[in-house]
Amino acid sequence: MTETLPVQYFDGRDGARLAYRETGEGRPLVLIHGYFSTATVNWIRYGHAPKIAAAGFRVIMPDLRGHGDSAAPHDPAAYPPDALADDGFALLDHLGLTDGGYDLGGYSLGARTTVRMLARGARPGRAILSGMGLKGIVRTEGRGGYFHRVLTNLGTFERGTPEWRAEAFLKTVGGDPQALLNVLNTFVDTPRETLDHILTPALVVCGRDDHDNGSARDLADALPEARYAEIPGNHMSAVTRAELADAIVDYLTATPA
Repeated sequence: MTETLPVQYFDGRDGARLAYRETGEGRPLVLIHGYFSTATVNWIRYGHAPKIAAAGFRVIMPDLRGHGDSAAPHDPAAYPPDALADDGFALLDHLGLTDGGYDLGGYSLGARTTVRMLARGARPGRAILSGMGLKGIVRTEGRGGYFHRVLTNLGTFERGTPEWRAEAFLKTVGGDPQALLNVLNTFVDTPRETLDHILTPALVVCGRDDHDNGSARDLADALPEARYAEIPGNHMSAVTRAELADAIVDYLTATPA
């Protein structure tokens, strides 16, 4: 499969025109990409979507608002708290996906968005939380502050630093800095006690050297029905590894919905 899956559109709850792509047939799996990234980069480019589709799934991959082919307005009013979760619910409505009849997951910000949807009543059969730790769920200001610093100081970072690499990635995907700054305003903490009540079976999968969002193992321990899996890589590299798709497929094929 190439990176040219046709783009389709749906309306966010505020009417924003939002994009998604899909491949495969079978049980629907909605996968949400990470911050700065796109559905194409996270899920298609490195072969994850075709591998999951080959296992019998319909893989549905939205571009978050402010990213990729989705609307990227510069008006801060278009980015209220939890707007990304609102958009996720709008996509479920658009696709006619109802309780238990689909699976839901994401990488990094996509995993956080998945948790926000679970906390607000989404009921997928299973959840996939990748590239995310407990701290990134319960205290979002840390990652938000880091990215705010990157986006407001572009062109000033020393070559080879994490900030320089983040800026290089932003340029590679053609990200809109102003829209992405606004996306930071959508971040919402999920209290630790709320996680106690999320009973959806979940896979928490993370790179061995990925500590960007705190401990993924702690996140798995905080969720009553979660399983932890570790793959090679750090936050930037683990998403490129074949082991990510392997872990997702292994979990979905072994865990009843």
